Amino acid sequence: MSKLANDTRVFKINPEIEVQNVRFENRYGFILAGHLYLPKNYEEGKKYAAIAISGPFGAVKEQSSGLYAQTLAERGFVTLAFDQSTTGESSGNRRNVASPDIFVEDYSAAVDFLGTQKFVDRERIGAIGICGLGSHVLTAASIDVRIKAVATSVMYDMSSSMWDGMGVEKTEEQREIEKQYLADMRWKEVDEGKQISGQHELMFDENNKPIYQDKLMPDSLPENAHPIAKDFYGYYVERAFHPRSINSTTAWDAVSPWGYYNFPLQQRIESIKAPKLIVTGENAHSRYMAEAAYKRLTYPKELVVVPGATHCDLYDQMDKIPFDKFESFFKENLK
Repeated sequence: MSKLANDTRVFKINPEIEVQNVRFENRYGFILAGHLYLPKNYEEGKKYAAIAISGPFGAVKEQSSGLYAQTLAERGFVTLAFDQSTTGESSGNRRNVASPDIFVEDYSAAVDFLGTQKFVDRERIGAIGICGLGSHVLTAASIDVRIKAVATSVMYDMSSSMWDGMGVEKTEEQREIEKQYLADMRWKEVDEGKQISGQHELMFDENNKPIYQDKLMPDSLPENAHPIAKDFYGYYVERAFHPRSINSTTAWDAVSPWGYYNFPLQQRIESIKAPKLIVTGENAHSRYMAEAAYKRLTYPKELVVVPGATHCDLYDQMDKIPFDKFESFFKENLK
């Protein structure tokens, strides 16, 4: 019942959960690709609570968001895992271009789609953002009051990670160097007449020179690799490789940071009235971003720090992802 044509989901599939291949359009005309999961023991004629799910940043619906969607469908929700615009199976002539505005709009388009399903109660729609889509889903919830409850898992503030740096603060000199690097990349694309892949979180060598890479993950991991690199490699290459995943196979459009400089995320998250659940890992390198967002949010809100969990543990490790908490949060707030 759950089998899709050319099914390439990288997690264990529950054959008792019906899943449909769906398409829907956002406000900018992009056609988003999604997997719609129906609740276990689905009843015709009943109205269900629904949850829109996307992320991690650079992943596809066949990876972590699909796992979250299937698990919450097992617990009684209609769920929608979807690829962000320009990524995966979603449309866009230019591929793998990240945009704060478009990715935030994608969540509202997912709400549009869910709200048109005869078995979904429009007043009981929530949303989850995993990793970098956590900052996008909070931004969406700050304007889209149709999102009645919002949750994040190991969230990244993508604007901050690109322009402030991860772990090591970028200097003002490095930000100016990055602006020139992006300008050079734009001219390179214009002159060569083709799109160029590159790092969305630019790094610098000891001489403050930008390090160019056209692939996020190396072909193999060196023995002395940084623990964060091991964490991502372990998921995207070893446990959950997917040929359409940016993080598994390639990199973002090299000019992707451009939009996140002038249009940062989470500008008005203090205004979110809906209940909020922020989940992160005790050992997640992104934990400080989740906690910073949590401090800014107003009540009702809840922070859950999973003992011993790294960032990527909460992508797919079923013994660590607090699905009982996600279930109780959405059941309480989408009733």
